[in-house]
Amino acid sequence: MEQSASPRSQRTREAILYAARVHFGSHGYQRATIRAIAATAAIDPSMVMRYFGSKEQLFDAALDLDLRLPDLTGTPPELLPHALITRFLAPWENDTDEGSLRLLLRSAATNERAAERLRRILHEQLTSSLTGVLGAERAASSSGLVAAQLLGVAFARYLLRLQPIADLSVQALADLVAPSMRTALADP
Repeated sequence: MEQSASPRSQRTREAILYAARVHFGSHGYQRATIRAIAATAAIDPSMVMRYFGSKEQLFDAALDLDLRLPDLTGTPPELLPHALITRFLAPWENDTDEGSLRLLLRSAATNERAAERLRRILHEQLTSSLTGVLGAERAASSSGLVAAQLLGVAFARYLLRLQPIADLSVQALADLVAPSMRTALADP
């Protein structure tokens, strides 16, 4: 696989990833084809294989994401739910319809590989973000409940576009969700 960092190579790689997200998002893993992805990226199908090796590796790369959750050490406990919700939603606000976040959420419902990826990402990144505030054990045990609430909000807002959740500002939504998040973060 090509690992060149030249600007042209990077643009080609990004074009392939964009096209892959479009096709995997609209057709699913099984029905998306390398040929269609290459056509959308305006390249030869062999270039997709050159950059990613296989359809499976391309799917993995299309699902690769960082939630960009910060270390919340030092956040006062009463502000932790609001901080976590707003930080979790921030990258979703900038994610396009073909972005990794929406693709991963859609794909996790029907593809075990994507579901496992989502579970791992959420557990690792939420636990890491919360460890400085809650301690390692409590952060790990709380991450599932926190993830369930955050994913529910993300699904309703970004995929279903459920009203009024879809039209609320992130701050207003965080204000509404923070009380239940506080319960999920509470010491059992």
